[in-house]
Amino acid sequence: MDQIGIVGANVVASTHYPELKIYGYNRPQTINASMEFDVATLQPTYRLLIGVPGRSNAFDISTRLGLPESIVNQAKQLMTDDSQDLNNMITDLENQRKAAETEYQALRYEVTEATDLHQQLSTAYQQFFEDRETEMTKAKEKANQIVEKAEEKADKVITNLRQMQLNQGAQIKENQLIDAKTTLNELHQETALKKNKVLQRAKRQQTLKEGDEVLVTSYGQRGTLLRQIDAHNWEVQMGIIKMKIDSADIEKQKVVEDQRPQRQVTTVNSGGMRHIKAQLDLRGKRYEEAMGEVDQYIDAALLANYQQVTIVHGKGTGAIRQGVQEYLQGNRQVKKYEYAPSNAGGNGATIVTFK
Repeated sequence: MDQIGIVGANVVASTHYPELKIYGYNRPQTINASMEFDVATLQPTYRLLIGVPGRSNAFDISTRLGLPESIVNQAKQLMTDDSQDLNNMITDLENQRKAAETEYQALRYEVTEATDLHQQLSTAYQQFFEDRETEMTKAKEKANQIVEKAEEKADKVITNLRQMQLNQGAQIKENQLIDAKTTLNELHQETALKKNKVLQRAKRQQTLKEGDEVLVTSYGQRGTLLRQIDAHNWEVQMGIIKMKIDSADIEKQKVVEDQRPQRQVTTVNSGGMRHIKAQLDLRGKRYEEAMGEVDQYIDAALLANYQQVTIVHGKGTGAIRQGVQEYLQGNRQVKKYEYAPSNAGGNGATIVTFK
């Protein structure tokens, strides 16, 4: 019978022939696949592995079934170098696949956790502004009621003044009456928060300078301004720690001179502190950017009273990893640091323990 070949047809071949596996590995139009086999239990897992050719488990199975080791070793010596290299390549691919799968599951968990946290923060952020606008509206409505009552009284006074002018010829100029009325009208506040220019004007009038006592709202911590870094950031001394703080997070505190001198106590309000994660991820960062983030993160972690944190710097060229460890070595608040366990990143992450 004649055989008919179809050009471009897809072919599925099942074989133990090692050269065919190498052919599939080296050709872009072909791909290897295999069914996973658990050598420990001598049972198939029924999982199809795409991209990984199946390797011969004969030696492992024979050893587990009790075949003398000497016979197994003699059999291995009869194998060609190409077959042995192929088995080693397949074993390495399987190990890489398992490591990638473990890392994928860990990253998937972190992404899910980060997504949930982002949703919670977005909801809390929106609720905060809604509550603030509601309270501001209530306060302004109350203030407007007071002003309206004052306007009513003022109208009565102006009416009486005009009546006096008509009846008694008092020398009261009309422009004075108009100015008085205008001044009272300016006391009326807009209810909408977006149109409230009084608070915006007061905030613009607040000037910051070196030496000012301030409240860092994002940490709930009092401090002293040391120097202005740029147009939007200041260096602030909070206890024993110096930090770079955005101007929007700084509130100038009034100095009361007639108070009794009190013993200075540095406290941290953990309830007002922003959420600091126990892990800092530096992967994909430039060296200078990464070092700056490490410095700020360690300060924030110390303020949050963390006992231990993890810095994920990746493996890469090792420059950021070395920079991180040199920084930790020079920080007096660090008790010790070490690489993470192999199943948690190995030398791609450093666990830091504080004193």
